[in-house]
Amino acid sequence: MQRLPPNQRLTSNFPVLHFGKVPEFDKGTWDFCVEGLVENPVTLSYDEFLTLERTIDVSDFHCVTGWSRFDNKWEGVRFSDVAKLVMPKSNARFATIEADGGYTTTLPLAELMEPDVLFAYAFEGKPLEPIHGGPLRLVVPKKYAYKCAKWVRRVVFTEKQELGYWEQRGYSNSADPWKEERYSY
Repeated sequence: MQRLPPNQRLTSNFPVLHFGKVPEFDKGTWDFCVEGLVENPVTLSYDEFLTLERTIDVSDFHCVTGWSRFDNKWEGVRFSDVAKLVMPKSNARFATIEADGGYTTTLPLAELMEPDVLFAYAFEGKPLEPIHGGPLRLVVPKKYAYKCAKWVRRVVFTEKQELGYWEQRGYSNSADPWKEERYSY
């Protein structure tokens, strides 16, 4: 199977692209909230988040601007493990991911529950740098990177899908790099 999606070019560096400015991280005040259609809403401090079951996953990363990077080693917590903690209600179908600075993205729970979807806090064996989304970034390897929100602070489980920041501006909501779903038509 081909690893490089159509019209992508391989890079060995890790380009930096994002909406807005890189936020300041204060470990003492930072928190991660999960709410909405869940039985057990939670708010965790950074140290509490780090006590959740740790997963290491190696995956490819594809940017909608046309570059891909292979074999990225991420460390963090599976989305599915966070879901087990909060216990989504039966009518929850989607999750909206909210980040510092007002960025949002949303995905169906069925896609977020894949075992390679992580809330990553480390990259290549080191704490995730702020320019790459530290202290916490969503990683969804089967989607273009705009679905991989940097600086994640909140997850809201919903019944209906809300459009995220880039999706409201004409980008594809499905964001499948193998189908070149870059823009909504």
